[in-house]
Amino acid sequence: MAKLYVVGLGPGGKDCMTSRAIEAIEKSKVIVGYKFYVDLIKDMLGGKEVITTGMRGEIQRCQLAIEKVKHGLDTSIISTGDAGLYGMAGPILELAEGIDVEVVPGVTSCFAAAAELGAPIMHDFCSISLSDLLTPWEVIEKRLECAGAADFSIALYNPRSHGRPENLKKAIDILLKYKKPDTPVGIVKNAGRNGNQRVITTISNIEYELVDMATVLIIGNSATYVKGDKMITPRGYKI
Repeated sequence: MAKLYVVGLGPGGKDCMTSRAIEAIEKSKVIVGYKFYVDLIKDMLGGKEVITTGMRGEIQRCQLAIEKVKHGLDTSIISTGDAGLYGMAGPILELAEGIDVEVVPGVTSCFAAAAELGAPIMHDFCSISLSDLLTPWEVIEKRLECAGAADFSIALYNPRSHGRPENLKKAIDILLKYKKPDTPVGIVKNAGRNGNQRVITTISNIEYELVDMATVLIIGNSATYVKGDKMITPRGYKI
């Protein structure tokens, strides 16, 4: 019986992929994904059928992948990061009936960025996407308010695009109600990929023009500090 693998590629480089992800792609006869993601693993695609769609083609990709499995072909549908975090695992499981599905975990952008910054999410944290394409902005605002009030370290995904350049500034204005102006913030662009950039600053000194959709911001909690060139959020160990 054919299987549908829902694969998290990690940040995009093979060196950050799990062995299970590599194995799933090697087993698959068909690879389905957003074109940019497929290009990240082009050296692994020899002899495979490759199906790509553009941005916002998520449901179409899921349907195509499911059809390939129903025709007896092992298939991988790919996401960057982890497929269960803003990826394809949810819609696949909602749509799939009568086929074998395996979700293969991957390294999220948040974890890749955190590793480059040091240890900014050593304690409780949350991730919030600032994309309001699928989630109303009013809901995002409420989540930012709750995360700020709870003193979480916060990873911000999809922080700033050409279509919504103001969302990051609005989010930071909300968080400044709860966080001190000198709270450390790590800005990582292309975490784990070519073109990587990394900046540590404070929440009141973010250079918004540095931020785009390939960027993850990690905002510290009230205990986060900078040591040398690393962010640290203590968990409470007696050092």
